[in-house]
Order: sequence, then C-alpha cells, then structure tokens
Amino acid sequence: MTTQRIRNFCIIAHIDHGKSTLADRMLQLTETVSAREMTDQVLDTMDLEREKGVTIKASAVRMRYKSADKNEYELNLIDTPGHVDFGYEVSRALNACEGAVLVVDATQGVQAQTLANLYLALEADLEIIPVINKIDMPSARPEEVAAEISQLIGTPSEDILQISAKRGENVELVLEAIVQRVPQPKGNADAPLRALIFDTHYDSYKGVVAYIRVVDGRIEGEQSLHLIATGVSMRPIEVGIFAPAMRATNVLESGEVGYVATGLKSVSECRVGDTLTTKSNPAPEPLPGYRQVKPMVFAGIYPIEGEDYDDLKDALEKLQLNDASLVYEQEVSQALNYGFRCGFLGMFHMEIIQERLEREYDLDIIVTAPSVAYQVLLKNGETIRIDSPAGLPEEDELEEIREPWMDVQIFTPTEYYGPVMDVATKRRATYIGEEYPSPDRVQLNFEIPLAELIVDFFDQLKSATRGYASMDYQFKEYRPEDLVKLDILVNLEPVDALASIVHKDKAYHRGQALISKLKDLIPQQLFVVPIQAISGGRVISRANVKALRKDVLAKCYGGDVTRKRKLLEKQKKGKKRMKMVGSVEIPQEAFLAVLRLDDD
Repeated sequence: MTTQRIRNFCIIAHIDHGKSTLADRMLQLTETVSAREMTDQVLDTMDLEREKGVTIKASAVRMRYKSADKNEYELNLIDTPGHVDFGYEVSRALNACEGAVLVVDATQGVQAQTLANLYLALEADLEIIPVINKIDMPSARPEEVAAEISQLIGTPSEDILQISAKRGENVELVLEAIVQRVPQPKGNADAPLRALIFDTHYDSYKGVVAYIRVVDGRIEGEQSLHLIATGVSMRPIEVGIFAPAMRATNVLESGEVGYVATGLKSVSECRVGDTLTTKSNPAPEPLPGYRQVKPMVFAGIYPIEGEDYDDLKDALEKLQLNDASLVYEQEVSQALNYGFRCGFLGMFHMEIIQERLEREYDLDIIVTAPSVAYQVLLKNGETIRIDSPAGLPEEDELEEIREPWMDVQIFTPTEYYGPVMDVATKRRATYIGEEYPSPDRVQLNFEIPLAELIVDFFDQLKSATRGYASMDYQFKEYRPEDLVKLDILVNLEPVDALASIVHKDKAYHRGQALISKLKDLIPQQLFVVPIQAISGGRVISRANVKALRKDVLAKCYGGDVTRKRKLLEKQKKGKKRMKMVGSVEIPQEAFLAVLRLDDD
C-alpha cells in the first residue's frame, strides 16, 4: 500500500482510562479480530496485564479500514505500556508514530500520566486527537473534562470526541479522525534501510522478535541486517506484520510497521531504540533517541529453600530473555545464603518480576527491602556506584554520598492540598510550584529523593487523598546528601539483608522503629538475644529478646540453699556457652519489616 494510505498511531492514557477497551472496539469495527476470537483486552496477552488493568508489554496490530471517502487505509496501532516505569519504551513507541489518540476518563479528568504521556507525544511532534471516554458512566462529566483538555492543548471543546469504548458508541468517529488528521508517514523509500526497534520479545523458535517501524528504505527477508548501537549482524528468520498474530509477509516497505524474527538468543543484543539497517548498504547515521536503560531500584531475591537456587537462576535467565531492563548478579547474604541482586526500572517493574517468579515459575522467594543506586565519592578522588548498603565503603574512605533525586508531579483535587503537602514534606520533598489545570484540581510539583519515593509513598498519597491523587516522576540528578549506613546486629552478628542507607536526621528514629519491630518478630531462644542498630560507629538503639526460661529448681524439694545456687550457676554457664555457639533463625517477616516501617 502507498504511504498516502498508511496511518501510524498510538493510544495514550492514564492507567484504567479505557485504552485497551478502545483498542478492542477498533479491532472489532475493522474486523481484524473475528467475533469468535474476541476477548477483553486482546492486545494484553499476560494474565498480570488483565488483572492489573495496565499494559506492561507494548504490542502492535495492523488494521484495514474503509473510510467515508470509500478509500481503504492501513492503520497501524502501536499499543504503549501504561506505567511511568516504562517511560523510555513509551517514548520509542511514540517515535514510531505520526499521531496519538489522547484518551481521558469522563469521570476522572486529566491525570498525572495523561499529562506525562501527552508531553512525550508533543516532544515527538505527533498530531493529538483528544477523546473523552466512559460518557455512559453515571458520574461522567464530559463538559468539564472537555474544558480541562481544551485549556491544556487548545483544541476547542466542541471538537473533542466523546465516546463510550465499552459500548462502542462513536468509536467509528475516532477511526475517521485518525484517517483525516494523522499525517502520512515521512521517509525516503529509496534511501538505505533505517528501521526503529520500539519493542522486542523472545520466541523459543525464532529467537528475539524485534517490533519495527520502517522509516527509510525497505526490508526483505533474505537480506543480511545490522544493528547500529549493539553492532550485531544477522540474517533474519522471518519478516512480517501483526494482524494481531504474527503473519509472515517477507517484505516491509517504508512507513510500515511489522516485525523481524532475528534468531538472536538474547534481548540484550537487540535493544529497544536501536536502528536496524542492511549490512551491504548501511545507513550513514542511526535514528536519534537511543539510550541504554539503567535500572533505578535494586533488591535482593533469595529462594526460601536453598535447593531452589538453580531454579531461581533459570527463571531469571528466562525473564531476562524477554526483558532486557532486568539486570541481576549473584549475591551471598549471611542471613539468607545464596541469591541474586536484581535491578529494576521502578517499584512497579519489581512487583511484576516478583509476581512472575512466583506464578509462572512456582518459586517461593524472599525479596529484601528495595534500595536505590548511590554515587559515592572516595577521598582518593574516585567515584563508584553502589546499589546495596553492603557495598558502601568504610566511613574513613568516604568524601560524600550522592543520592538520586526525582522531579515529581502530583495531581489532586484542591481539597486535598494540605494532606498531599504533609505526605511530601515528611519524605524530604522540596516544593517547586503548583498549577491549576481546572478550578477544582491542582498539580503540585516537588523534587524528592528516589529512596523516599520507592517505599509506600504512593500508598500513603492514595490514603491521604481517598484514592483521588495521581503521580508521575522523572529522574532529575544526583545530589550530595548527609547519608549514613544503618547496620542491624542480631546476637552481635551484622545482618546484611537488614542494613540500609538513610539520612542522618532519620537514622535514630528509623533504627529505633526497626529494633522495636524486630524484637517482636525474632523468636525467643534459650539465651538472651541482643538486637542493635548501629550508625556512625555507635549503637543508637538496642533491645533484648528475652530468653526462654527453664525452671531448673523444679526438682528441688527443700534442702540447702547452696544446692539451688549451684544449679542456677550451672544454668548460667550453659546459657553463656550456648550464646557463643548458638545461631538465631531470623524469620521472613523480619526482612519485610523494613518495608513496612512507619515513617510518621
């Protein structure tokens, strides 16, 4: 099909605003999926995506649509991930399009990720088609939401489409708007091949399958191809389109969206954002915007049973085949034995990996408290990056510790202004400013350390605003802060899995809170077990787990008091010896206590 009849677009929205439902209706209307094969959230293939109502993996589908002008058009829908953790993948998917359908819930209005994804779409210079969804809901307020969108992007309120994706009401108007308003693909069909990889997945038979948008030139199945960023060359196994299942076509022309089955054995060789070209006639320069994604949140993952270590290793290897942003390396803990230090894009990404390990691979695992990557400047001038408190050098070697700070935007109804400010300031946030997208909604802008953001900040925000607040964040910079290592000793032995890096002002409070929690969680032994929090070389909090008392005097019926003393002295010596050789079993709940500490 000629490029004049091709339209490449994506749907952007906040979580649960109806993006996947709108995609379902489009597939039905264009008869891409038959009524027999139709299910809810067709493009969301993972169970987790269906349960959580959020797209985790991007996907693409080609639709044929006969418009009102009697011409047939090729519509390529590129479905983008719906969570802030996958912002880079969203930006690559947007770069593969010329237009974006902006979906806003008629009951909730503009939310944080609506705005974040809209700005990404505007940066990519896309044609925006605003759509108000869920107009069939009793609490819908389409006129107010239309005014919000109009104020945001300047589109007159009367030109904003109002639909119900669930019922299929006015969805055809969206397809017509895509045909009329989204520009045709730009690109030079006669230039050397340049194709943007906007997502990948691993297939056991075809190797890494790259989802591509051909920008310049054309791609044929028998050509030898080359990846510019990774420098890998290969001969593809198959070239084709998504309809929505993969269908081989052997050729993709300029402007088209499809896939290349590369035969490569690891997603790390074929990264999102890379440029695909031919080996015989390579493009002089790659497409812009490629960067290697760096994990932001780190946690230890350990098997509960030591013999499951090999199964955990296999499971992580298989997950990494599909997800290049997951990184891991072997780690040994005194308390938890052998496991892995894993890096994630964010807390949601960590939650997804944890659930997939438990569900898909049937593993019982312990996940330690998440930490972030710190930059450490040593006194010898060297800068190192650490992602675990155990990796922090001794205090006399340190010059300064820098922690990652984030730009945060919080959307909330104006009545919750005070509670949001309260939650943010308790987490060392710096207030930057505020905007009012509508009279009864406020956008509060903060800078906040990532370490404060990753542990239950969003939960506290939702509780303070009765579920109305939404949040988006982006990495800003590394800043030097007054940080210290907080070590926990159980029976005079440091437990590395309970160690953390905290702000000096919070060390005492946090140490005390953690010791109080551990005192209730660590089971009693036959000897006294001291638990200590140590920071800056001194004990800042201590508690004892009382010994289980055995009554050795029970068999003494009267007699001389010296006999009783002799028995008690013997017991005392035995407990002393036991304390030296005895080991304290630390339950799983103790490691989870670090996550559930109340910072109030």
